[in-house]
Parts: sequence; C-alpha cells; structure tokens
Amino acid sequence: MWQLILVGVLALLAGVALGFFIARRYMMSYLKKNPPINEQMLKMMMMQMGMKPSQKKINQMMKAMNSQIK
Repeated sequence: MWQLILVGVLALLAGVALGFFIARRYMMSYLKKNPPINEQMLKMMMMQMGMKPSQKKINQMMKAMNSQIK
C-alpha cells in the first residue's frame, strides 16, 4: 500500500517538473519569435514620455531588451 502511494507521489512530482520545463521552453521560443515590443512601439512610448526618439537611442534600447530575453 505504501509503495503505491510513493509511486503516485513520485509520478506527480516528475509530471510537475517536466511540465514546468516544457512550458518554460515553449514560452522562451514564443517570446523569441514574437517579441512583446518592437521599434515602433518603443518610439511611441518615448514620444509619450516627452523624449525625442533618435534612431540611435531606439537601437540601444532594442539591443538591451533583446539581451534581456536571451
């Protein structure tokens, strides 16, 4: 009887761990393919904050965001 409970608990823990890693890998690949923000959105945000967006600033911010994702 205790062996059945032990196997059930171990199977549950293995399933949770495996599900976590599969979901994490899926989300990382999804965010890499579909970044949550692009250059045009960044430019609009900078304009709303009262900044004059130059292409150099936009490129720097996009590079910083992409390095955070990796």
